[in-house]
Amino acid sequence: MNNLLKHIKGDRTIWAIVAVLAIFSFMPVYSASTNLVYVVGSGSTLGYLIKHMVLLFMGFVIIYVVHKIPYRYFSGGSVLMLPVVLLLLIYTLSQGTTIGGANASRWIRIPFVGVGFQTSTLAGLILMVYVARYLAKNKEKKIVFKESLWQLWLPVGLILMLILPANFSTTAIIFTMILMLAIIGGYPFKFIGYILGIGILMLSLFVLTAKAFPDAMPNRVATWQSRIENFSSDSAEEGYQVTKAKIAIATGGLTGKGPGKSVQKNFLPQSSSDFIYAIIVEEYGLMGALSVIFVYFLLLFRIMMAAKKATTIFASLLVIGVGLPIIFQAMINMAVASNLFPVTGQTLPLISSGGTSIWMTCFALGMILSVSASKDDTEETILDDNPLDILHEAID
Repeated sequence: MNNLLKHIKGDRTIWAIVAVLAIFSFMPVYSASTNLVYVVGSGSTLGYLIKHMVLLFMGFVIIYVVHKIPYRYFSGGSVLMLPVVLLLLIYTLSQGTTIGGANASRWIRIPFVGVGFQTSTLAGLILMVYVARYLAKNKEKKIVFKESLWQLWLPVGLILMLILPANFSTTAIIFTMILMLAIIGGYPFKFIGYILGIGILMLSLFVLTAKAFPDAMPNRVATWQSRIENFSSDSAEEGYQVTKAKIAIATGGLTGKGPGKSVQKNFLPQSSSDFIYAIIVEEYGLMGALSVIFVYFLLLFRIMMAAKKATTIFASLLVIGVGLPIIFQAMINMAVASNLFPVTGQTLPLISSGGTSIWMTCFALGMILSVSASKDDTEETILDDNPLDILHEAID
């Protein structure tokens, strides 16, 4: 055990949190998979559990490998990966398939493995690193808006435009996270307003074009519209899912029905992924629900601590850029299950089943641990102009 711990660097609390979430996920995924077995009629509960365990094991391998890479290499790597991501997104739009009944061409199959891969998740991670790189390199410079349009917002805009047709929620989350990172990184507020206006204008043009030429992008805008219109309705599929999720939450009580004893898992179409939090509340009650929230907030606290202790501006922005989306995604997933937010299709990080979500979350955590590990290996002091201090000044 001691030999193993010697090879594990970085924030041990983050390692422990990831392990706790991964181990806890086994029972909810195993329980919720009965929906796919007995209702949909595919596979076996043990098979889904083993698959989930394999995906998590591969995720831990990703964390270990990535956390051994010096974090400074991620800066140049993001530039090299941008063309690759663009090609993958173009390929996905033209050749993508649907996985698990998802009505969108947002997946591609990994050859010889048979696992679906959601390219937009990788694109979002690469974009956050690229934005962190730009902000760090221009921290001591006066940012010219026209120059930043070409250097920063053109790559961001191209990638988001390729994600948008098949996945509006992911596009909105990435765009929101990028704007938040830009504010923390010292990008001028006035320019943020310009970019926000341009983003709204481009989205409006896309919606109008999709309305005018419905055959070009079938179902997408109509799907967004129906999800918003039926936010509190029981008449649509989304309303049906949310109703069953609310029943699961309402019947959970203080301590829940017990592991594996959920009833609503047999009715929720995405009980092991998008709505797994509702199953957790039904089986583990309010105590279980609050415990999950507490663990994510503890992870957020450790991410902020890692960012604050980082020894370079890029390291701080990197941790914030790849760490905050994990927590934001978790909050959205739980808000959807609680009917506080329209259905988005976002999974619960490290708990929901699904390879892409697990792997990309682990890749992001690996980068955070790489930064944390670099702090362990150096005696450098924290920079005075840490981006967290910039955020405090902006709030004041």
